[in-house]
Amino acid sequence: MKQNRRWPGVALAAAGVAAALVLSGCSGSSDGPADAGTTLTVWHYYNTDGQVAGLQKLAGSFEKKHPGVTVDFQYIPVDQMTTKAVTAAGAKTGPDVLVFGASGTYPLAQAGAIEPMDDWWSSYADKDQFPDGVKQTVDGKLYGVQGYVNLLGLWYNKDLLSQVGAEVPTSIDQMQAAMAKAVAAGKQGVTLTGKPGLESQWQGFPWFTSHGFSYGDPQAAAMADTYSMLQDWTAKGYLSKEAATWDQTVPFQQFAAGSSLFAVNGNWQIAAAKEASFAYGVAPLPISSDGGVLLGGEVQNVGAFSKHKELAQQFLEDSFFSVDGELTLLDSFGSIPARADAAASDKISADPILSVFADIVQKQGRPSPSPQVPSKNVNDVENLVGNYWSKAISGGGTPDQLADELMTQLTPLLKG
Repeated sequence: MKQNRRWPGVALAAAGVAAALVLSGCSGSSDGPADAGTTLTVWHYYNTDGQVAGLQKLAGSFEKKHPGVTVDFQYIPVDQMTTKAVTAAGAKTGPDVLVFGASGTYPLAQAGAIEPMDDWWSSYADKDQFPDGVKQTVDGKLYGVQGYVNLLGLWYNKDLLSQVGAEVPTSIDQMQAAMAKAVAAGKQGVTLTGKPGLESQWQGFPWFTSHGFSYGDPQAAAMADTYSMLQDWTAKGYLSKEAATWDQTVPFQQFAAGSSLFAVNGNWQIAAAKEASFAYGVAPLPISSDGGVLLGGEVQNVGAFSKHKELAQQFLEDSFFSVDGELTLLDSFGSIPARADAAASDKISADPILSVFADIVQKQGRPSPSPQVPSKNVNDVENLVGNYWSKAISGGGTPDQLADELMTQLTPLLKG
């Protein structure tokens, strides 16, 4: 997820937004063929040079195909995006296109800033190229699609793996056996995120779902099994208890320094990995068929008060949802295309790291937030679950105690 901070839930809060700022993103003319002077406004929160350059390429390509149309990308700070869009909707105005964090889907839908896109999507010729994991729904209706994603994989030190005589694991048992050999050789088994909150819910999701936990049918026993696994890892030295305070950066720094056999981390670490002095690779997480990997990344939809809705839909189909557009964003953002055919392009298939992440999207990808969580309670649920993942790593209780405490608080939230 990766949104700007690479995790699926972005806390978006701002107050006292001036009406003039909101109205500045308003579209101006009526539906119909694009005439000279037509402007499409697109709200986003990208601010790095590479991201801005990528957006400019998308705009240039669309404007070339649609003479007379101008694509106006308007930067909105990430912590103001939801508030501004909700305020604009209250005034029955807003941008033609919104590019927003997944955690904003529910409040934007409730405020009427975005509308269901089921009718449009059902007639979209390329809809089958997109896995279910990139579709954002509220109450069973489609409110946005992610054209690209960020996700977790299992980074491994090839040199160390060969040194200890282990193979790339395809099951948790195989992973644990390899970690035991790494510890015997004086190295750490795995690094991962254990910082309380949203990040750890994202980090923990593959493992507790692999043990049979589901937000639709939450079972304390499955979560206790996960906590038992974590505490076994810390007891045996596979995982440091200090991981209970780590964000996503610290553990990968340790991996890149050669201190750990494995790192559970994401595609956004590709550049950092190049600093390593050893050969490395990425594999799917060795989870069961019940497990899944949450797909982060921004969501796209047409603004509810766009006066150019058909043109805005065409823009998304030609940019964020197209093969060329997604490959442009791959170059600019380092994110993985959601489309199966884009993910199969030579640019990805020939790359030993990107190709694995692209395969994980199709085979293990799950929507983030989980559609089984009531939309209004997403932040509360994800923070709570992340907090208990952290407690398990730190040894803040026995697995059964932690699981029972979690379920006491989680059950009413999942009932809505």
